[in-house]
Amino acid sequence: MSRFKVFSGILSDDPLMNPDFYNWNRVKLRYCDGGSFAGDSEFQTLNKTIYLRGQKIWTAIIDDLLNKGLNHAAKVLLSGCSAGGLAVFHHCDQLAQLLPEAKSVKCLSDAGFFVDLTDISGSNTIRPFFASLVSLQGIAKFLNKKCVASYGDPLTCFFPQYAIRYISSPFFILNPAYDMFQFTHCFVPPSSDPSGQWSKCKLNQDECSAAQIEVLQGLRNQTLKALEPFNLSTGGTFINSCLAHCQSELQDSWFAPDSPRLGNKRQLVTGTLKERL
Repeated sequence: MSRFKVFSGILSDDPLMNPDFYNWNRVKLRYCDGGSFAGDSEFQTLNKTIYLRGQKIWTAIIDDLLNKGLNHAAKVLLSGCSAGGLAVFHHCDQLAQLLPEAKSVKCLSDAGFFVDLTDISGSNTIRPFFASLVSLQGIAKFLNKKCVASYGDPLTCFFPQYAIRYISSPFFILNPAYDMFQFTHCFVPPSSDPSGQWSKCKLNQDECSAAQIEVLQGLRNQTLKALEPFNLSTGGTFINSCLAHCQSELQDSWFAPDSPRLGNKRQLVTGTLKERL
């Protein structure tokens, strides 16, 4: 793992590249546990003990930041991309509870809205994957208790579309309707395409046939359907049509001349993210 990371996009300190957040204190939590900082378990394999301590890593980092001055912050934005974006759903309210004196604690999930998807073969690939993850990492005990009580199933509450109903902190979702990771791994996983008819399309969207593009609307439709319960009065969404995965930390998609726009506004200001903070 590289010891150094370039801060770009929402993490940039350049006022021309990140005019709203360039002068904020910024901290990047390096992802290392494989479970969105949500588990705490251990198991034996090949005479070795494997420790999965995502929740403890999260707690230790936040405790350290609180001691370094986070407890005096007036405004706090917790953001994350992909698995980090999924972590935001599961830690947003936890962070808010640790900062009772803050003027605002708000959250932004970028490409973390993993949908409980039916793939092109009619199967569901991501649910059994998440089931094994929740079980292996002992995640169930850390999920939103109101959500688990409502659904009676911790696995369901690991999916953002169900968990979001029980998050009380202001929340903003940035996600493509055609999320590239979900397209290639969940909507058209290898198991659903044994003959490889989608191989070229998945590598280069210019190679997608008209019929495949039509099928891809199913991913968009399921994503938008999953977002319907989200309460826009306490948050917001920006769902664009990019074939992408993670946009807020990439300068080209966050704030650049050709970054995604709504009307005449670039992504940074689209959806009034700044106003909501």
